[in-house]
Parts: sequence; C-alpha cells; structure tokens
Amino acid sequence: MYKNIVFDLGGVVVDFDPRGFLLERFCNKSTENKLYGLTFGSPLWQQLDAGTVTQDEAERQVMELARSQGLAFEAQAVLDDWPQMLRTRHQTVELMKRLKKLGYNIFYLSNISSSTLDLLQQRDFWPLFDGGLASCEVHINKPDPRIFEAFMRRCGLAYDSTIFVDDNKVNAQAAFDLGITGIHYKGHSSFVKALGACGIHVREHGKAQPHTR
Repeated sequence: MYKNIVFDLGGVVVDFDPRGFLLERFCNKSTENKLYGLTFGSPLWQQLDAGTVTQDEAERQVMELARSQGLAFEAQAVLDDWPQMLRTRHQTVELMKRLKKLGYNIFYLSNISSSTLDLLQQRDFWPLFDGGLASCEVHINKPDPRIFEAFMRRCGLAYDSTIFVDDNKVNAQAAFDLGITGIHYKGHSSFVKALGACGIHVREHGKAQPHTR
C-alpha cells in the first residue's frame, strides 16, 4: 500500500518552461536556441544543479561565452529574470494538502541548484514536505539511479510504498526501474487520474475522497 508521494519541483510544483520563457522575451528562434544552449540546455546548467560549480562561476562562464557570440545583453537578461518563471502551481499545492490530510507523506526530489532551492524554501508550500533531497546536495542529477537511492536512504522509505512524479518521462522511468512507482506528469488532471489508478482517489475539485489503508 502506498504511503509516500515524491514530487519533482520544477514543472510539477512550480512552473519551469525555459523554452516558453525564452520565446516570450525574444521572439526569435535563432536567438532563443543560442540562449538555451548557453543556459538551460548547457552542461554548465547541469553542473549547477549538481552543485559542482558555484552560481558565480556558472554565471561568469555563461557571460564569457555569450560575449563571444554577441549575446551578452540577452544572456544577462536571462540570468537576471529566469527565476520569475518559477510560479507556484496552486493546483498541485492544493492536491498536496489533500494528500497530507489523508495521511500520505509528501517529499521532494529535484534537480536544482542551491540558490534556487533557497528561493523555493521561502514559499508557503514548503512546510508541506516531510523531507526530500536536492541534486545540489549530493552532486548527482536525475535520472542517475544513485540520486534515487540516496533519497530513499535519507528519508528511510520503502520502494514498494513510494510513488515518484516527474514531468520528465526519463526520470519517472528511472524511478520505475528501481522499483518505485513512477508517474510521468503531463498535467494536473492526468496526474489525478494516475493517482486514482494507484488506488489514491482524489477529486480535482472539492474534498478528497477517503481511502482504505
């Protein structure tokens, strides 16, 4: 019987759509692709999430590359403004509250830099979590199996009583391969249906339905 539900942060609990963010600001496909390659889609961004490079060093390297491509102004705007896209997904938060009331334990497991983690820890929803793990803390990113194993050890969870939800299908599959039930998050309604398929019946609106443990 499931007892624990583990949430990815970006794309599930808060918005994270880098392509949409760049499109909204630059409206130029070539510029968007170059900036994505310099920032969100770069190995450097992965290193930042893994905590193997500091924020200052990552930004310095991004700006150095951006200047060489004539994109210094645009890159600086991305670095300054991108956290604005991390808007709280209130439907997810309300669902988390209902799940907590039903007795489920709520955790997070996310690829995230230390500075972004600090930012999200100030949000009103943060106390809902019973624990979690960020990639920057262990220097490992999803979908590496080691981060799932480190998370399960830290939180003392049983694999067969845990659900993991992520908007990245590869990450959800990685959890599944380890014996954790993985849900690929494709939107709120489909997530509610997926929980229902796991025996966790929560209405999209109104009071959560009781279940039998």
